[in-house]
This record gives sequence, C-alpha cells and structure tokens, in this order.
Amino acid sequence: MRRSVIGFMLTLTILVAPLLANAQPRGRVPRIGVLATTSPSQRGAFLDGFWHGLHELGWIEGQSIAVEWRLAEGKLERLPELAAELVRLNVDIIVASGTPSSLAAKHATTTIPIVVGAGDLLRVGLVANLAQPGENLTGVTVLAGEGFSGKWLELLKEAVPTLSRVAYLLHPANLISVALCQEAQGVAPALRLTVEAVEVRTPDELDHALAAITERAEAFIVDADGFFQPYHTRIVEFAAHHRLPSISHLRSYVHAGGLMSYGPSFSALGRRAAIYMDKILKGTKPAELPIEQPTKFELVINLKTAQALGLTLSPTLLFQADEVIR
Repeated sequence: MRRSVIGFMLTLTILVAPLLANAQPRGRVPRIGVLATTSPSQRGAFLDGFWHGLHELGWIEGQSIAVEWRLAEGKLERLPELAAELVRLNVDIIVASGTPSSLAAKHATTTIPIVVGAGDLLRVGLVANLAQPGENLTGVTVLAGEGFSGKWLELLKEAVPTLSRVAYLLHPANLISVALCQEAQGVAPALRLTVEAVEVRTPDELDHALAAITERAEAFIVDADGFFQPYHTRIVEFAAHHRLPSISHLRSYVHAGGLMSYGPSFSALGRRAAIYMDKILKGTKPAELPIEQPTKFELVINLKTAQALGLTLSPTLLFQADEVIR
C-alpha cells in the first residue's frame, strides 16, 4: 500500500511540475530595443499605438519588460550606430519605426528578431515576400500597393479645382519618400498638375525649402518621414501665412492645423505590431509571421483651416472624411 502511494505521488509530481514551472514568472525580463527617427517628446502615432497595444497585452515597462530607447531626433545618419548599440546590448527584439530605422536594424543584425512599421518593404528590399518574409524580420507595412501619392493629388485638386502646381516636401534620405514623390510626378499629368520635389536634408534647410515652395507651387504635400514631425507647427504656420493648402500622410499634421491628411491609421498599425512582438516573445519565429498591410485609410480634414485659406470644400469631399475638425 505504501509503495503504491509513493508511486502515485511520484507520477503526480512528474505531471504537475512542468505546469508549475510555466506558471512561475520568468526569471529574466525581456528587453526590447526601440529604434526610430523621432524625438522622445514626439514618438509618433505608430509607437504610441504600439505602446498601448503592449499594455493591452499585459506587457508593462519596468515590470514585465525592459526597454532601450534609441531615437535619432530627425538625424538619420545616427541610425546605424543606434542600431549597433541595440545589437551590442543583445536585446531580445528590435522594434523599428519607419523605413530608415527598419533598414538600419536589418543591416545591424541577422539574428535578433525585428518588428517593423515601415513603408513599402518590398521596394526597399526589407523583405522579398510579404506572405513569407523569412529570416529575422516581420511587422506591418504602411503602404498597400501603388496609387497612394495619386490620392493626395486627387484630394488637393478636389479642394482647389484651379490648382496646377504642387510641391512635394521630402527628406531625400528616405527611399520611400523619394519613390512616393516620383509616383506623384508620374500621375500628375492625368490630373493636369505638375509636381516638383523640394528637398530638405537638414533642419537648417527647412526655411529655405519652405521659401522655395512659395515661388514654385500653389499647394504642397508634406511627406510622412519622421524628420518632419517635430516641425509640423512650423510648417502649418508657414502654410497659413502664405495661404497654401497642404496634405500629409499623418492625422497629427491636421490636428496641428494642416488642411488634410490621408493615410492608414498608424495607431492601429502600432497595435498590430505589438501583437507580433507578443507572439515572438512567446516563441513564434519572425519568419512565420506574414507582413500585414493596412486595410483602412483615413481622410481627415480641418474645416477651420479651409475657411482660413478661403476654400469652400464640396459636400462630396467632406462626406468622404473620417474626421472633420470644425
């Protein structure tokens, strides 16, 4: 009888021990490296959405995860070294916001998992296949096929039917920005428009570039590159002073006083990226997670800005908007 009891207890211990082990908190807190072009005070909607997504999944900075922030503050030349720092720290995952950050992370490591939120991943060579990204990189893409730049031009033309000349304010170090500008130039003739690139390489060049817009265009596009985010207020004030309609990729630009934005919900994409990070930390390989594409694009219009610019927007255009700021 005693031998049977001992045998039963041993069997029970063998069966239950793994369950108890899995129920225990992990001895080592995972470390996430965050790489982005933005500044600490303006992380952007993607990273804000990512952070909200992590909290919803139970990951809390300083408790269940540790975070190493590496933010370039608009200086893209710093990204390779910042990415190398994260590799030297041997973080468990790198989260890269934006195409330049994603490229820097990919070039820095072939082993540490990378979750990205970037532009056209295929066009810049981040992955060879969206469905099967392979290697150590996965995440979400901001762009879904072509026609994105054309939509910006269509919206500007609808807001200003007499429009003929548009400037594209871009940071040429971002390959996606250059590609989007070229796409806009390609579709512009069909809308009886011309598009001229106005390049800004450093913050010191911004005022000169804005002055060039007043000489060359009647409206302008603000590229979504993180380089421009700290200067949204400055750009909006310029547009208001010179009564120039403008459009951006980012909802935050319209909330700062810009006329319109059209693009995916960066906050929603950030939340999807958080789900990917959660899966990887729980054992899924990045190569097994297909790149997600945006399915919903949002049009935001600042009606107060339109009125200040002397524009009367058609009911059709306003009806298309997901948000109208009055």
